[in-house]
Amino acid sequence: MKKILFGLFTLLFALSFWNCEKDDICEAGTPTTPKLIIEFYDNASPSVLKNVTDLGIVANGMATGVLFTGVSKIQVPLKTDVDAVVYNFVLNASTTSPITDNITINYKRNDVYISRACGYKTQFKLNDNPNGMVLNTPKNWIKEINIQKFTIENENETHVKIFF
Repeated sequence: MKKILFGLFTLLFALSFWNCEKDDICEAGTPTTPKLIIEFYDNASPSVLKNVTDLGIVANGMATGVLFTGVSKIQVPLKTDVDAVVYNFVLNASTTSPITDNITINYKRNDVYISRACGYKTQFKLNDNPNGMVLNTPKNWIKEINIQKFTIENENETHVKIFF
């Protein structure tokens, strides 16, 4: 009888841990809200990557932005609480003669549950009608914007090509 009770209590104890999740710590490497990946290309040779130097990107309403130099690929965050964001792409940002192009990015958001520890991440889908990215100002330095992937689910692929 003691063996049966011991076995029963052992089984109940083991079953009590059946539905437990991992610790409440979000593991490193867990996918998070992806950023928009932009690559820059030479307008004269559209298949050739071109480095941008002294590129500042500032969102409307923000006092400071991010400065990139000597890169052909950048990551730009999208807002998770609205369906559009406006960025000023400023070439020669730290000089006395900056050149600014204003771009509106329109998208839909989809929140995806990751886990209790990590919460949610947001995936984005650029609008294809009207265009997901609109160059608002005259083409000061950006000549063309080409969307490669309308769905932004990860940061492993290029989403947008900018030609200048």
